[in-house]
Amino acid sequence: MTTEWKLAARIGVRPAMAAALALACLAAPAAALALKLAIARVELPPLQPETGTIVLDRNGVLLRPFTVADGRWRLAATIDDVDPLFVRVLKAYEDRRFDAHRGVDVRAMLRATWQMVRYGRPVSGASTLTMQVARLLSDESTRTPTGKMKQMLTALALERRLSKDEILNLYLTLAPFGGNIEGIRAATLAYFGKEPRRLTPAEAALLVALPQAPEARRPDRHAESARAARDRVLKRAVAANALADDDARAARSEAVPDRRQPFPMLAAHTTARRVASHPDISEHRLTLDAAIQTRLEALASERAAAHAPFVSAAILVADHKTGAIVASVGSADLFDARRNGFVDMTRAIRSPGSTLKPLIYGLAFELGLAHPETLIEDRPVSYAGYTPGNFDREFHGTISVRRALQLSLNVPAIQLLEAVGPARLVARMRRAGAALVLSDLSPPGLAVGLGGVGVTLHDLTAIHAAIANGGKAVRLTVDADRPLDATTPKRVLDERAAWYVASTLTGASGPHHVAPGAIAFKTGTSYGYRDAWAIGFDGRHVIGVWVGRPDGAPVPGLVGIDAAVPILVDAFARLGTTTRLNAAPPGIVDATTATLPQRLRKFQSPNTPRVADAAPPEIAFPPKGVRVDLGMKDGDAMPLALKVRNGSPPYTWFVNGAPIGTAAFGGALSFEPDGPGFTDLLVIDANGASAASTVYLE
Repeated sequence: MTTEWKLAARIGVRPAMAAALALACLAAPAAALALKLAIARVELPPLQPETGTIVLDRNGVLLRPFTVADGRWRLAATIDDVDPLFVRVLKAYEDRRFDAHRGVDVRAMLRATWQMVRYGRPVSGASTLTMQVARLLSDESTRTPTGKMKQMLTALALERRLSKDEILNLYLTLAPFGGNIEGIRAATLAYFGKEPRRLTPAEAALLVALPQAPEARRPDRHAESARAARDRVLKRAVAANALADDDARAARSEAVPDRRQPFPMLAAHTTARRVASHPDISEHRLTLDAAIQTRLEALASERAAAHAPFVSAAILVADHKTGAIVASVGSADLFDARRNGFVDMTRAIRSPGSTLKPLIYGLAFELGLAHPETLIEDRPVSYAGYTPGNFDREFHGTISVRRALQLSLNVPAIQLLEAVGPARLVARMRRAGAALVLSDLSPPGLAVGLGGVGVTLHDLTAIHAAIANGGKAVRLTVDADRPLDATTPKRVLDERAAWYVASTLTGASGPHHVAPGAIAFKTGTSYGYRDAWAIGFDGRHVIGVWVGRPDGAPVPGLVGIDAAVPILVDAFARLGTTTRLNAAPPGIVDATTATLPQRLRKFQSPNTPRVADAAPPEIAFPPKGVRVDLGMKDGDAMPLALKVRNGSPPYTWFVNGAPIGTAAFGGALSFEPDGPGFTDLLVIDANGASAASTVYLE
């Protein structure tokens, strides 16, 4: 007799019962082994469900989330992203023994079965959070015994593969919250307009209640049902000591949200372009600042509303020391079809108007052709049929280079560009990172300086960023993970030339509320009033502003000083404190026009033919001391021809001390003498040099 039979006989167990007990003892290990093998054979669904791409700002603030392929809002979330209050209430309501069980809570199943038998209806559930995750992953029905068994096996397998935190992370990502909302992060954004890091007890309880019946309890459609479910969660949370009674009482007095909030969509054009260019990245971090982006998007919308319905606006802000783009507003309103809000006007190719003039003047300073106090002529000129004129259709005569740039005069700018060379201007623009659109049929001409080239707001801002950065090129970027460029930056301008430009632009005429010297800025208006520009910088930031119609149609009366500069000034104000401009570098020539070196006092293009420095004037005819027969004896005297060589025109002639006229070029002049005799001749050139002669006329 075996030991089991002897034991059974000793305690008085009948042989049949002893046999059953022995079989049970043998079956239990076999059942455990079979369960273990069944769990091992479970083929788990993918444990990394598809989640929407998100774009964050420099501080980790959400700029814009994107839906998954089927249009559902499902954003990845972990317990580190969620208020601990929510996790505490969730466990208290859904799965008190979550931290202890192995995926299936046998105790809860027995309790639920007993309650079903006793009351004839379900009183409490036995589904653990792990089992709910198993159902969410497979998306299969659990209403049949087979489906339920498969769910339990999957839950057991999950517990063996994942940690408790990883299982909770899956629940936080996949739980349904009504409509196309999945996961707690999407839910808090949709219903509360915020991230789930900080939740009130009322918010936490509502979020716990919704996944149980997401469509029947949607607060935006069934507010009363949502409130009732939330209050039941609060009651159970108090009973489980997960929430204080006073907090629950206050939470029950709060209203539930009755509408969905729009998801964040800051920098819509930039974020869409970024995601499209890197589709394999699920989380993008940009250099943008969400707070500043929000303020500037509001600014663009406000100012565009003051114009015609088809007018839009764009703003670009960058740190000109690092190249990091702080804000990028592509249009006044993304969804305004009349303003073509879908067009990103920071990247649209437009005519820059006068905004390239600072670089023209900077090149003239760098090449030693001019100084801010150099005088230049603002008079009608013609270059092989090209006759530039000023915007106001007036000419200002002799004016300083500084004032010419501040007034944005066209004629002086073209004179300087003719001396500098359009090819050099184009080369420096490209060195600054600008991708220009030029004609393939001919080399760049003088018209480039007044807007005869295609350029974007992004590239114009980069050009002015180089000027603000002491002449060094800086690559503008929105990529927060871009490593710093270790190569030596390209030189767009000499440091001194860049400072001359900046100091000149701080004195440009602008709105009355612009503090003198606070920012350096330049305006521009393209041909036909199609584009209004304002580009400005202080010691840290450079801002570019564009106003106009995205379709390129003209807007009568639209000019940079009136339409774009006020936006520029307000944009700087919404950035915060203005940073002082760079101090003057060594080698700056601080002088007035009169104290400049002679060659810099008045601009003279090196391309204009010059007469070599002339010798003092000489009277070529009549020679000194000669007798000149003019036919006076016959009573029919001829006029005396006067000629001069050397010297500088114009020439002024004197006969016997009295002026008789001025000769512009060649110095030739004639006069009729009063009578015969000795005559004194004198000629004076433009420099004051003179020559004298005495002749005898007869």
